[in-house]
Amino acid sequence: MTPHILMHLSYYPSQPPPQHDGKTPHVLIAGAGIGGLFFALLLERAGIPYQIFEQAEDVRPVGSVISLGANILPTFEQLGLYEELKAMALPCMGNNYLDSDLRKVATLHTIHATETIGYDYMILSRPDLYDLLLSKIPEEKIHLGKKIESMQQNREDVMIRCEDHTTYHGDVLVGADGAFSAVRRSLYESLESQNLLPATDSAEDPERRGYACLAGTTDNLDPEKFPIVTSDESVYHHMLGEKSKKIRYTWTTFNITDNRIAWAVISKEPRPAKTEEVKRPNSEWAPENCDDMIKIVKDFRVACGSTLGGLINATPKEQMSKVFLEDRLYETWNYGHTVLMGDAAHRMLPSSGQGPVCAMLDAVVLANCLYELTSVTPETISKALDEYKAERMPHVKAMYARSKRNARILMGNSLFDKCLRYITFNLAPQGVRDNAIIEGTSYRPQLTFLPQVENRGTNKILQQKFSKRYAQEEKQRRSKDTAAAV
Repeated sequence: MTPHILMHLSYYPSQPPPQHDGKTPHVLIAGAGIGGLFFALLLERAGIPYQIFEQAEDVRPVGSVISLGANILPTFEQLGLYEELKAMALPCMGNNYLDSDLRKVATLHTIHATETIGYDYMILSRPDLYDLLLSKIPEEKIHLGKKIESMQQNREDVMIRCEDHTTYHGDVLVGADGAFSAVRRSLYESLESQNLLPATDSAEDPERRGYACLAGTTDNLDPEKFPIVTSDESVYHHMLGEKSKKIRYTWTTFNITDNRIAWAVISKEPRPAKTEEVKRPNSEWAPENCDDMIKIVKDFRVACGSTLGGLINATPKEQMSKVFLEDRLYETWNYGHTVLMGDAAHRMLPSSGQGPVCAMLDAVVLANCLYELTSVTPETISKALDEYKAERMPHVKAMYARSKRNARILMGNSLFDKCLRYITFNLAPQGVRDNAIIEGTSYRPQLTFLPQVENRGTNKILQQKFSKRYAQEEKQRRSKDTAAAV
């Protein structure tokens, strides 16, 4: 789509527009969450200049666990981080489902599909992954305490204005600032004023329900009291509350490295008021007032030999977070010089645990599209951002549908939900479940500007995108190496 002038730029003191060679864009990244940091790392490897703007005054990674599988692990191999990642993770070979009295509901194994897809599912602490990514980003490229007040763009570039009245220019603005994205809000307000915003992307529905999620990771635990922490596999327990007992919660535990347990408890809730949303201090998960929820759930039993209260007491306050999660797939991802990724473009329910992975896959495809630019013009930038959305949207829609279905299976309490859960857990053959895993991991986009990683498994994966630019650069490098050796 051809960019239009959205509004006049302000007269606030401004950082001058970046100087570049006309071939490589300067990128502004809003949000220093997992998606934003991962995207920054990819730009670092691609040689594309960028700056990150995070509204929090400091970065304190919080949250529970993250599961990484065959969709994204090849990219970590390309980056040379696969072994480092493995050292901080444990493999997970299956899921254990229990009722609130810890009676077995079902056990589903994933080990049958591991050889086919080529990777174990890696379970690691979300803060650990965050720290790994943060360690790879030059400190001077991250600007903290930069709450974005608005974004404005014209034909030539895009500008962000922060709450402290500083302004920054770039060729591309990437909104990686989470579910309550300031970039999305400002972009949509501008488009709506020009009657360019689809009705599906208009104001939020205040009656919409989502999920309140309280999560955290304990300190090192005593193996005698919690023997599960000595396991060389991550054992996943998912406790299902029963409507008959008026328990409307589900809660989960994973043992992870360093004798720790990551836990989470989820309940379906009305959408919080807007005033509650905007006080959130960073782009993703954040420490919040968790006391009310803790009082309700502290006596819930967990399969690792304690109660939720016992795990909560072993969790530092700053390592706990409460967040409101809901699903919404936006239609408008980009316009002009601005583009959205991760939760800013598509919010996923926590049932599949794939929200951060979707953000990282967005980052891979978007980095590839920007790498292919051979000139920086409004037309080439708009085309690159359109291509990013065109590639990602079908796969995001598929994940979005799986996430909604899994939410009914894992967190629903209606009669239909219970029937669906029974069929999935007890009647579906193992082969059907394995095929679902295989199909869901066939999409593995890799970075086109780094050497490709061969398929580790036996299943057929979707064809990788070919980069003419990278092929030409590799040919030139080989020619130089040959000439130098003579």
